[in-house]
Amino acid sequence: MGYGFSREDVAYLGSSAGTAALTEVDRLELTQATHLRDLARVRRDHGDRAAALVETVRLRRKAGAKLVGAGEWLFTDDALQQATPTLVARHRAARLAGRAVHDVTCSIGAELAELARVCPAVLGSDLDDARLSMAAHNLAGSRNVLLAKADALVPVSRDTVVVADPARRADGRRTHDPAKLQPPLPDLLAAYPGRDIAVKCAPGLDFDRLDWSGEVEVVSLDGAVREACLWSAGLSGPSVARRATVTSSAGTSFTLTDADSDDIPEQEPGDWIVDPDGAVVRAGLVRHYAAKHGLWQLDPRIAYLTGNAVPPGTRGFRIVDRLDYREKTLRTELRRHGCGPLEILVRGVDVDPDKLRRALKPQGSQPFTLVITRIGRTPTAFLCTAVAPVPPTTPSS
Repeated sequence: MGYGFSREDVAYLGSSAGTAALTEVDRLELTQATHLRDLARVRRDHGDRAAALVETVRLRRKAGAKLVGAGEWLFTDDALQQATPTLVARHRAARLAGRAVHDVTCSIGAELAELARVCPAVLGSDLDDARLSMAAHNLAGSRNVLLAKADALVPVSRDTVVVADPARRADGRRTHDPAKLQPPLPDLLAAYPGRDIAVKCAPGLDFDRLDWSGEVEVVSLDGAVREACLWSAGLSGPSVARRATVTSSAGTSFTLTDADSDDIPEQEPGDWIVDPDGAVVRAGLVRHYAAKHGLWQLDPRIAYLTGNAVPPGTRGFRIVDRLDYREKTLRTELRRHGCGPLEILVRGVDVDPDKLRRALKPQGSQPFTLVITRIGRTPTAFLCTAVAPVPPTTPSS
């Protein structure tokens, strides 16, 4: 849960005295091994401010991997966990550039910071006083941002695009039920009928429980699926119901939609196996990705693709041998190929990779990847050599 910040804590942390104290505390290791010693020292020097100081330094260190330019920001632990990574928030803001926007669950301001870069007017609201105070501190240099205390389910703006990020925990556990988000997603959508709205959601949310006529976009960053975003019809492209956006810290990105072609051949495996980015898989756009890159599926119901070349920026697996999926056969062939380090990838077959690796007992020196999948009703294994992705020479879209 983390430390429970108050508005008084935020006022102190943002003052000159608080800034000096944070600089002092940041010189400490604050590791698990030194925690008790460091906390005792901070308590001796700063009394009842110790917990707020230590927690802020800890969160700032943690935030560096997620938020760009937030080195002097203030956070709560929950707010940082839910905050959108900067590059993902920047992508969403780019889709809203030039519009007036109201973030109705603004929290500590991670979305607002990116919206303020490209939107003429930005309103942020929240019910949590401490988080609003943190947002005011974090966005002190943004002149086009207005903050207000308001319930996300009670509209207080008009003629703005609504942006929302409902909390994804219910009863202390992460939920994929739209009705258990905070605020509940059905209630949130009902509160803004006819408005342009973008709602950030967990990528594992059960969208079949929603009667959603707009677009669902799934976004990944550096190979990890980060979120899904519901875009109302007025904010989406024509005839687009699903979109996958793949981004990287290197600045490369691409987007696919279900309006793109999904016409691919049915034929035997090529030289390579390609495992598409998770955003492509979650968005249901595997065939569209294959069509774009001249690939085809190993099986129509499995997300593994195959072809004679690997798309730029994608990890590929060159097929060395196609094997029957029998433990004795696999063990013999691995030994014949001198297999040592073994990566096992599985789709469509009930296999525990760690348990299988122990059973196969590879003892050679050559690294291989074993791709286990199903073609038709037949479990099949492909022995492969993995090749790291070659990044595109320029960002693509």
